[in-house]
Amino acid sequence: MVDKLERTPPTPEQVQKSISAAKDSVTLINKKVAEPKTEEKVKTVDRNVRHLEHMLKKEWFSEALTTQEKTDIDSAITSGNAYCA
Repeated sequence: MVDKLERTPPTPEQVQKSISAAKDSVTLINKKVAEPKTEEKVKTVDRNVRHLEHMLKKEWFSEALTTQEKTDIDSAITSGNAYCA
């Protein structure tokens, strides 16, 4: 499905690149929440959580995820939000 602001659907390569970037965000969030909290780390985690939440709203992205990838993203969002609270 095409997003409202996008004129053409993403290519399979673009989809995989987006999923790879989301996995990088998951890894970063999981690493940062395991460390002592600092203002800079909170900003980094919050930025990455917002990125993941934004991507999940894209139908083409969500539909391309495996069950495990979706679980990992949801878990990172939950732990990231708790870290930032």
